[in-house]
Amino acid sequence: MNIYPSLSQRLNTQHQAIQQLIAGVSTQQLNTPMAPGKWSALDNIAHLAIYQKIFVERMHRIINEDTPAFERYNGDLDPEFTPYRSMPLTDLLDTIEAGRVTILNLITQLSDSQLSRIGIHPRYGNLTIVKWLEFFVLHEAHHLFTIFQLVNAPQ
Repeated sequence: MNIYPSLSQRLNTQHQAIQQLIAGVSTQQLNTPMAPGKWSALDNIAHLAIYQKIFVERMHRIINEDTPAFERYNGDLDPEFTPYRSMPLTDLLDTIEAGRVTILNLITQLSDSQLSRIGIHPRYGNLTIVKWLEFFVLHEAHHLFTIFQLVNAPQ
């Protein structure tokens, strides 16, 4: 099982869109949620930063355990998410870049049989590591779109 070219390209570069999406956006706008109780653009960026760490932990479990099952990740319930929400934007972007390097270093070392290992997603069931990687970039893309919406909403 291979990591196909479009997946590889998105893993390598998709996160870099954040800087383009938020270029010229005020700190106030980055910190303003669309509705009370919802995440701001900066909260979404913080979520992407911490989720990479969660994702790496999950990949290690899939590699080292037989068919581990995972609970749904909820940032609002993760005590580690709170400090990320308080980080400066530049630190979050650096954390995302470093996390992506960690993910890429991990997955490029995996054999085809390791890429075929299964982890159980709470909603989508048995997923190979390749499918988990696809889920990861689609999840990230969802948050990138949310960031786009937040920073381009009429004020």
